[in-house]
Amino acid sequence: MSSAQKLRDLLARPGCIAMPGVYDAMSTMLAERAGFEAAFMSGFAVSAARLGMPDTGLISYAEMADQGRNICGAVDIPVIGDGDTGFGNAINVKRTVEGYAAAGFACVMIEDQVSPKRCGHTRGKAVVSRGEAFQRIQAAVDARDAGADILIMARTDANATDGLKEAIRRCREFRRIGVDITFLEAPRDETEMRRYCDEVDGPKMANMVEQGDTPYMMGDALGAMGYKIAIYPLALILASIRATEEALKNLKSGQAPDYQASFADLRDIVGFPGYYEAEKKYAAE
Repeated sequence: MSSAQKLRDLLARPGCIAMPGVYDAMSTMLAERAGFEAAFMSGFAVSAARLGMPDTGLISYAEMADQGRNICGAVDIPVIGDGDTGFGNAINVKRTVEGYAAAGFACVMIEDQVSPKRCGHTRGKAVVSRGEAFQRIQAAVDARDAGADILIMARTDANATDGLKEAIRRCREFRRIGVDITFLEAPRDETEMRRYCDEVDGPKMANMVEQGDTPYMMGDALGAMGYKIAIYPLALILASIRATEEALKNLKSGQAPDYQASFADLRDIVGFPGYYEAEKKYAAE
């Protein structure tokens, strides 16, 4: 079964799907081992982990696709990939969709921000015109319909620039064009969240950013509102930063870190036992 079909099956089930934000193969493998049925490759987290740079459009299509191949190749669960603005015009959007499908993603998210984009919960955002936004999404849907085995998620940041009415209008048109999932970024309160869920059909995604603009809620409550997917894009990288800082603090002071996985755990996670078994098959007589 393809990754895209696995996600379609999850979307067909009752309830809200909680997805951690992943940024490399290790974080994604840990999410799968923890029992998550899907994950979201966060552009913010990938830009931070891979480049040490802010999520302001600095990371390239090639770098994101490369990271995606490593992530998707490490697990069996479906992964949604952050495709930013599609990295160019409508033709670039089609290439992004095709490339993300080839990398193994189950779904690609395309947004309507002006390029270079910004994280949805930071200042200085701007969106393209309706016409350009709809062209991008049409190109993404065309690439899917031409054979790319991948779902399309359309994101709008218009709530921050033009208000909720415009954001909802864009989401409705995205659905008319044919996207599988919509994502209205950064609603400011539960009233806006409920209005989006009530006025836009189809699967919808909520973005739960710590200290972000949207009320932070867990999957059951979001599902009751009408959301189908709840992502927690920075939870893992924030936890990793704190744990790493503590380990470095201990090492700098001449102490062993207090809390660590065992070396045996690490060997197991990255697949040494399976490697040793395969090695036996090809051992010299």
